[in-house]
Amino acid sequence: MYVVCAPDSFKGSMTARQAAAVMASGVREVLETATAVELPIADGGEGFTDAVAAALGARLVATEVTDQRGTRHVAAFALATGPQDDGTAPRLAVLDVAATSGLERVPAAERRIFEFDTRGLGQLVLAALDAGAERLVIGIGGSSTNEAGAGMLAALGGRFLDAQGTELPPTPAGLRELARVDASGLDPRLGRVSVQVACDVTNPLLGPSGASAVYGPQKGAGPDDVCELDAILARLVGCCGEDAARVAELPGSGAAGGLGWALQFFLDARLRPGLDLVAELVGLDEQLGFADLLVTAEGSVDQQTPHGKAIQRICEHAERAGVPVIVFGGRVDLEPGRLPGRVVELVTITPPGTPLAQALRQGPQSLRRAVVETLRRGSSLQPHQAAGRSSDSNG
Repeated sequence: MYVVCAPDSFKGSMTARQAAAVMASGVREVLETATAVELPIADGGEGFTDAVAAALGARLVATEVTDQRGTRHVAAFALATGPQDDGTAPRLAVLDVAATSGLERVPAAERRIFEFDTRGLGQLVLAALDAGAERLVIGIGGSSTNEAGAGMLAALGGRFLDAQGTELPPTPAGLRELARVDASGLDPRLGRVSVQVACDVTNPLLGPSGASAVYGPQKGAGPDDVCELDAILARLVGCCGEDAARVAELPGSGAAGGLGWALQFFLDARLRPGLDLVAELVGLDEQLGFADLLVTAEGSVDQQTPHGKAIQRICEHAERAGVPVIVFGGRVDLEPGRLPGRVVELVTITPPGTPLAQALRQGPQSLRRAVVETLRRGSSLQPHQAAGRSSDSNG
C-alpha cells in the first residue's frame, strides 16, 4: 500500500514537516509493509521554506538578515538543484517573507506599520544569488509590512530619493517625501533569474480593495492611517511610470503590503496560487499517481477550508488522481461533503474539552494517535486503483 502524507502546519504546535513525519510514523505502525511518503505542504506563508525544503530534500542555508524593525537575526533559504539532483537542473532557492518580516514576529501592540520594511527579504535574495541560485520561489504570505517592497528593493540596490536627491528610508514614513526612484543600481543578476511567487491574494495595489485598505488594519493601521498609506503607495507608483501603474492594477499586486507589485514590476515575477506552486515543486501529482490513500491535516478544518485553504486544494489534487482522502484537524467543524473528491473521513485529533495550551503542546502525540486509531478501524484501507492509472501510458 502506498500512502501519501501531505499535511499543512498546525500553528503553534507543529510545522508541516513535523506533522508529515508524525503521520508517516502512525501509518507505518498500522501498515507495516506500506510505503509512507512525507510531503509537507504550505501555501506561501509561515513555514513555506521549511516545508518545501523537507519535501525536496533541499539544504537550508542560514543567513543573517534584518527583520522589519531593523534588528539582526538569522533566517534561512532552501537551496536545491532540482528533482533530478544531477547538477544539470537550474539551482533553485526557496524563501519567504514571513521568515524576515512576518506578522507573527511582532506582538500586536508593537506593530509600527509606518516604520517596518522588507529589507530582510532582499538580503535573503542576495544570499541566494551568491549561492548560485538561478530560480527563485518566494512565499509572500504573512507579512507585517505595507511599503510595496521598497525595503527589498533597497537591499537589492534600489534608491528612493526626495526632491533634493537625498536618499530616504524604504519605509512608509520615509516614502512620504518620495520624488524619484532610482532602479539603476539593482543587482544585475536579477535579470538572469526566473522568479515565481506563491500568492493566494488577488487584490490590486491601490484603492478600496488594495493592500492598505484590506490588510493594513491587521498590521496596525488605524482608519486614518489607511488613507495615508494608500496615498504613499500611489506616490511610489507614480514615481515609477505608466507601466508601474498598469502592474499596480494586476491581481496580486496588493499582496504582502504591495510586495506583489514590486516583485512583478521590478523582478518580472510570475504570481501563482501557493498550494499549486508547492504541489508542482514537491511532485504531489506524481506521488498521487502511485497512491492508494492520501492523509492530510491542518490545525483547523472549518467553514473557511472550502474557500481556497490548503486542505481544499490538496483534496482537489487527490480528486483528479482518484485517490481517497482522510483529513485530520486539531479541530473540525465541517462535513466531509463540503470538500472535493472522495473524503472518506474527517477526524478531530483533540479530545473534547482539552484546554488550548494543552492541545497545542500535545499536538504531535494527538495526531499520531488519531492516525493510528483511524487506520486500525480500516474503513478506508482497501488498495485503490487511482483514476487514470493503467498500463496505458496515455491513461
